[in-house]
Amino acid sequence: MRFDEFDLNDDILDALDEMNFTDCTPIQEGAIGHILDGNDVIAVAQTGTGKTAAYLLPVLSLLGDYSRRGDGIRCIVMVPTHELAKQIDSRLAGFSYYTNISSLAIHGGSDGVEFARQQRGLRMGADIVTATPGRLLAHLKMGKIKLEDVEFFILDEADRMLDMGFYEDIMQIVRQLPTNRQTLLFSATMPSKIQQLATSILNNPVEVKIAVSRPTDKIAQSAVVCYESQKLDILCNYFKQGYSERVIVFASSKLKVKELARQLRSRGWKTDEMHSDLDQLKREDAMFRFSSGKTGILIATDIVARGIDIDDISMVVNYDVPREAEDYIHRIGRTARANSDGKAVTFVSESDQFRFGRIERFLGYEVSKDDVPEQLGEVPPYRPNVGNGRFKGGNRKGGFHRNKSRSNNGGSRSSNPESKKHTGKKRYYHRPQKD
Repeated sequence: MRFDEFDLNDDILDALDEMNFTDCTPIQEGAIGHILDGNDVIAVAQTGTGKTAAYLLPVLSLLGDYSRRGDGIRCIVMVPTHELAKQIDSRLAGFSYYTNISSLAIHGGSDGVEFARQQRGLRMGADIVTATPGRLLAHLKMGKIKLEDVEFFILDEADRMLDMGFYEDIMQIVRQLPTNRQTLLFSATMPSKIQQLATSILNNPVEVKIAVSRPTDKIAQSAVVCYESQKLDILCNYFKQGYSERVIVFASSKLKVKELARQLRSRGWKTDEMHSDLDQLKREDAMFRFSSGKTGILIATDIVARGIDIDDISMVVNYDVPREAEDYIHRIGRTARANSDGKAVTFVSESDQFRFGRIERFLGYEVSKDDVPEQLGEVPPYRPNVGNGRFKGGNRKGGFHRNKSRSNNGGSRSSNPESKKHTGKKRYYHRPQKD
């Protein structure tokens, strides 16, 4: 479906034409019409499917079409990280180029001068504020910022925000919003805690779900069955083979990221780290060094990695097996972007075998297994269907080694709305009070 088939206003369509955006992704096709029709929406789709445009485009169109309630903030986009707040604010600048709609990014990690600038922007009443929960609450507690004019409240990457412990912060902000608003919740997964949040803040929402797509064939996937104590040497062996530039290594916790970065530096590898303990300036410095090629290896947690948007990543390493299949898809999707090829390797320790087996069943095929160098010793057998995968002894080469089926027949794209074109009657955008 094309963007010009929706009832988006001319200013938005002109910006899309200038950016050479013509065809919708499935999540955009499924969500835009419902948002234009004034419905609350729950949208479930993995990162990288076009979720940002799925909510920004219809909201910008509605803000441009209808008059203000007052002179305050009209839309709040809530996000989990500083990096994502900046990224969305940048997208807003492009999509709203031909409009008079103003935007402001509110996030932590900045100095007093930046905090004061954010405070002034909030008091002036920017049309759209993209904010992390903690920083927005800090501004609200200082007073003189009112949210009674908010018409749209958007939660992006809601599952990550709850993982980071932002539930109470979000609810504090919700309590200051008008009940007569349109609420949109976007998430990569739909666990019970997201359902609980949706029940609390959305009104009779439309649900749009896009099945998680399988990885592109341009990603050469493999795994290494090993003991936990072998991982560091295996990683360095890949680096020695030439995979030491434009590499992202994902670890399970910020403590592990710190320790792994320290160990790699001690072995002479140029390494930077990304985790929630770093302030914004340090994160930006690390991203600049990595994106400019001054640092070849970036060690990161899942949460911070959501803000990484670099096209020429040569290899992704899952130092630890991710918790869910969606996280695996998201991680390895950092490589093989912009029609390039890429490599993704996952280290599967004894305790992670059952979890990786679940990922393989989701993919619909066995991921090929790389051999461990002889000098690193024996590895455990690969038995992903037994308990939690804890075994003793074993042969050096582990279980199966060949990828039996690399076909990507799975991942059908569901949620194709019945009505392809939503051209509802124009209305004055002051909604009646909801029951």
